[in-house]
Amino acid sequence: MKTHLQSLITQALQRLRQDGVLAGIELPSIPLERARDRMHGDYASTIALMLAKAARRKPRELAEHIRSALPASEQIAKVDIAGPGFINFFLAPTAYQAVVGEILQRGDDFGRSTGGGGRRVQVEFVSANPTGPLHVGHGRGAAFGATVANLLEAAGYNVHREYYVNDAGRQMNILAASLWLRYLEHCGEKFRFPSNGYQGKYLREIAVRFYAEHGGAYAVSAQRIFQDLPLDEIRDAAGNVVTPGDKEAHIDALVERARTLLGDHRYRFLFELGLNTILDDIRDDLKEFGVVYDEWYSERTLAESGAVNKTLNRLRDAGYVYEQEGALWFRSSAFGDEKDRVVERENGQTTYFASDIAYHLEKFERGFDGVIDVWGADHHGYVPRVKAALQALGENPDRLDVLLVQFAILYRNGERVPMSTRSGEFVTLRELRGEVGNDAARFFYIMRKSEQHLDFDLDLAKSQSKDNPVYYIQYAHARVCSVLRQLCEKGLSRDESRGQAHLARLTESHEENLLVALSRYPEAVETAALNHEPHQLAHYLRELANAFHTYYNEHRVLVDDDALRDARLNLSLATRQVIKNGLTLLGVSAPEVM
Repeated sequence: MKTHLQSLITQALQRLRQDGVLAGIELPSIPLERARDRMHGDYASTIALMLAKAARRKPRELAEHIRSALPASEQIAKVDIAGPGFINFFLAPTAYQAVVGEILQRGDDFGRSTGGGGRRVQVEFVSANPTGPLHVGHGRGAAFGATVANLLEAAGYNVHREYYVNDAGRQMNILAASLWLRYLEHCGEKFRFPSNGYQGKYLREIAVRFYAEHGGAYAVSAQRIFQDLPLDEIRDAAGNVVTPGDKEAHIDALVERARTLLGDHRYRFLFELGLNTILDDIRDDLKEFGVVYDEWYSERTLAESGAVNKTLNRLRDAGYVYEQEGALWFRSSAFGDEKDRVVERENGQTTYFASDIAYHLEKFERGFDGVIDVWGADHHGYVPRVKAALQALGENPDRLDVLLVQFAILYRNGERVPMSTRSGEFVTLRELRGEVGNDAARFFYIMRKSEQHLDFDLDLAKSQSKDNPVYYIQYAHARVCSVLRQLCEKGLSRDESRGQAHLARLTESHEENLLVALSRYPEAVETAALNHEPHQLAHYLRELANAFHTYYNEHRVLVDDDALRDARLNLSLATRQVIKNGLTLLGVSAPEVM
């Protein structure tokens, strides 16, 4: 309907331009919004206020010209001019009734559009370091990124879903060393595990399996490992320093000692074992969560292909890289960043940032029209430096859109659950899914704006009440399915054509409200997609479910009047279809029985 009204306004403006009222004026995109109060119409446009200055006319006068030039449409009951020049459209009942037929005809495709024009958009999300299982914080980024991708696809974009695998660098080396130390513990060696090592139970499990296959072949005495290493910083349970030391220097020295004592071949074997075991777990976890990627992009390929060095050379040739204190720095401050950034350390190792620059340049070289990164909110300071690098490389930084996702705080029985990947005290995404189910997890994760903190209430997510939004929405879908079963049990049949022919009999206020709500679905999808705000669709579905439940509780669907019954059945089935379509975009199922 919105597209239809915009087309009518465009035709009116073109006619006015031909008549000289808007001579020589370039026509803009047509602003059109749902009226907040239906007493003032169904849609309102501010186009007259927008063009009044260029047309050298008062906005209200121009609005009258536009109204007079509008082509006739059976879907419009009347058009009013309000205030300083608002054009308010009142739709005819047939306009809303026609939506029912469109929904039933298009089925799963209702709400999808071609507005994106097939433009290629890459959405990169989660991309958690494969140093441990995904926790509930990662789950929010997964649900959000997957839903944004679904919405953009529904809006007509060609979407490429990607996971960037950080399979190189310091953290992966720390993981390999931590895995080796857990293996040595299983071999019977006694030592204090490094405070900066990965301590989760998952590493012990990998180490046990590794020992079962290789026995003591990788064993080395703890004395040889820890001899002459920098002291580790040891703290007590209260966080007080018991033994002063440098935990970063200690863990880095442990990594080098592991390389030396194991040798390159055996060290690499352990490295790959830890990486691949955890990465496989992440893949399976996300797939079970309904999150599937088109590509898992390896960070190591950037170095192996020479892309990182090539990118640094381009920055150097452009005059944006300089040497200081033995390191190479990118002059990001020249592009608005708060300070310059290291891209190559004194030891010749390139930084994560250098790889990220190369990765983002490579994204644009693959021909994407737009790139969306979904990052944790703690990475907000990283955005200016990445955009600065793209600008220095001659790319348009506005083509990169970084969406920040705040951490999800999990509450069980009213108490906050602490999470820390390094200490191993965390609730995994898999555990959360096992407790509340995929549907509740996917829905609750996207109920609020991504940049807002999310308190995830487990008790609410598991409840079967109208206070639980996902249950409330799914129940509306199941209720319609129940009506169809009752229809069969009563020995009645449904005539869709007869129902369509008698939609004008849906005159109850609850029916009219439901029709209006159904008509809003395509706009809800488009708005949620273009603004990258899945919560808008979640809120819409809850409002639609409420409209249906209210209607269902007040009126019988299976009345004796055949024509009215078929009309109400068509309305109910259209509601079911829209709920299913919306839930599918959110990655949530639409059950037939609850």
